[in-house]
This record gives sequence, structure tokens and C-alpha cells, in this order.
Amino acid sequence: MKPVLILTAAFGEGHNAAARNLQAGLLSQNSDVQAPIHDVFQEAYGVWNDISKKVYLAAINHTPQLWAACFRLLDETPLVPWHIGIYQAAARRLDALLSELRPGVIVSTYPGCNHLLDHVCRKRLRRAFQTITVITDSITVNTAWHTAHADALVVPNDATAQVLLRHGFPADKVHAFGFPVPGIFEDLARIPKHPPATGEPWKILYMVNSGGHLAADIVRSLLGIDQVAVTVTVGKNEALGERLKALAEETGKPLRVLGWTPDMPRLMAESHLLIGKAGGATVQECLAAGTPMIFTQVVPGQEEGNARLVLENGAGFLGKSAAEIVCCIQEIFRDHGRQWERMTSSARALGNPGASATLAHFILTQNL
Repeated sequence: MKPVLILTAAFGEGHNAAARNLQAGLLSQNSDVQAPIHDVFQEAYGVWNDISKKVYLAAINHTPQLWAACFRLLDETPLVPWHIGIYQAAARRLDALLSELRPGVIVSTYPGCNHLLDHVCRKRLRRAFQTITVITDSITVNTAWHTAHADALVVPNDATAQVLLRHGFPADKVHAFGFPVPGIFEDLARIPKHPPATGEPWKILYMVNSGGHLAADIVRSLLGIDQVAVTVTVGKNEALGERLKALAEETGKPLRVLGWTPDMPRLMAESHLLIGKAGGATVQECLAAGTPMIFTQVVPGQEEGNARLVLENGAGFLGKSAAEIVCCIQEIFRDHGRQWERMTSSARALGNPGASATLAHFILTQNL
């Protein structure tokens, strides 16, 4: 069997998460398959790529309207294919991978990789592989995702598939297999979710992926709510974790603060409510866990569709401030969680915990 080359880029964690989960899904179905993951932009540019990622994160967190204008520019003009040729070092790295691996399928979880692949293939006589694009966002799909060549477009849900069909893509090219989440969600989805027993707290998970400057106010407000147990994940931001622990000590309220943890799927599934941003991976994993959400941040452009999917289907709320988040929580847990039960049902209906296995099976059938 020929290798499956997975291309990604670390401009948003959803791209890397989709790549990792897809790789795991492929190996679980066929342990002999080679499925390396490569970020050719990082491999080619190193520290300069790191700087670009920091600029991107600063833009979406601190100048969202500027990023919204950039998103529209990328969506409404052929700027990506026009300028992709300037990344010659990345193109050489990708060309070397094609010669070295000779893949049967190339899967892209980042739109820039598709256009870079087009650029490289202009110098080749033919494509000796199938190209599959895994779109990681819902509904608001930037045209950069689908203006490069792809033999198949994989989307997170039917709502996003309908967007592409309205763009004129043939139905046999668009596949709503879901966002590839960790396979453990298939087991976690079988566990019933119930409101807490009398006297037990509601479990709230607050994921601080970005926007850390808001975390202290949000945590202080959460600790002021009765009958809740709060867990905060801060990733690799140890300094923020220490500040939040100190805040909890000041208020005299219990708070569990975690750094990076491999047990995030179980944390999501065991929590009654998740608070965080509307990133593609976070939203799809939450839905796979059947856990309602409150969004603290929606990045203009790519995350707007993720939020719409959840909000319009009754699986979450938007809280733009600490005070609004508290109001949302009180509404969700009121009357012994009647609203929470409706939201949990909606989240489960939207989730697709078996997406990685479904997508892996599809890819293996294309790898001839």
C-alpha cells in the first residue's frame, strides 16, 4: 500500500488536531499504512514561521476587525494562488516529500497546502496520487479551501456540505464525514449524561486556548456561582495557571487548574458545560462528547460558522463578558437542568464521534 501524506499547518490548532486524529484513525484501521504528517511551512521556514503564527494569533485576539478584513480579502480574491509562488523553500520541501514518499493519497487539513501542492504539480507531468481536502470549519468556508485542486472535499457536517453544493460542487465530490476527532469519543459517546445528583455540583470546564487576558475575570465570576465545580485548562501557559491558582486562594474557593493534558476528551465528556472559543476542533470535540458550550470568543470569518452551527441548533450560548457568561450558566442549570438536557440532546445530534474512522476508511479505499 502506498503512503498517505498528511499536510497541515499550525495556524490554528484545529488543522493540527484534524491531522493527528486522522493519522490515528488510519493506523487503527491498518497498522501497516505509512501516514506521516508534515507541516512544510514550519519545516522550510522554522523561526520565521513561528513569528508568522504569533502575528496571526495577535491579530485574531487583539485586532479581530483587522483579521475580518483579511479573511474577506482571502475569500473574495484569488490572493492565495497569486502569491503562493513566493514560498519557494516550502515548495522545494513538498516536492522532495513527493519524490521520497510517492504517496497514493495526499490529505490536506490546511488550505494553503492545497495551493502549494498545485504550484508544485505544475512542474510535474501528472498527479500520481489522489488529493483529499479536510475542511476544518463549518458553514463559513473561505474560498481558499476549495479553489485549489481536490478530488474530494470532506466537511464536518451536512450544513457545510450544502454550502459547497450551492457553490456548484458536484454531490459526489463533497462528503460530510465529519471532523476527525479522537477515536475515544466513540466510547465516551455511549456513556449517558445526567444532571448532578442532589447536593453534587455542576461540572464546568473552562478552556483558555487564547484570550488569556480575560481569564481572570471569567474565573472570578465562575467561582462566585454556587453549586459548581470549575476546572480550567491553560495549556502551556504556566504563568496564567499560577495567577488563576492565586486568585482561587484569594477567594477561598476550590479551583482545579490543569496544563496540557492528554485526557481532554474525557474531561469534555464528564463536564456538564464547556466554556471556550469557537475553534473548529473544540466545537467538534464538544459536540462529539455531547457537551453544551458557552463561547467566550468567536474569531471573525472562520469561527463564525462554527458558532452558528451550535447557537442555531440550541447547543450553546454566546457570552461576551464575564457577567453574560454567569447569566448563561444560570439559565442553563435552572429548574434542575431542564435547559441543559435540551442542549445536551442538541449537541449529541450534531456530534460525530466516529468521524476519524469513517474518513480513514474512505482514504484507504482511495489509496490504490
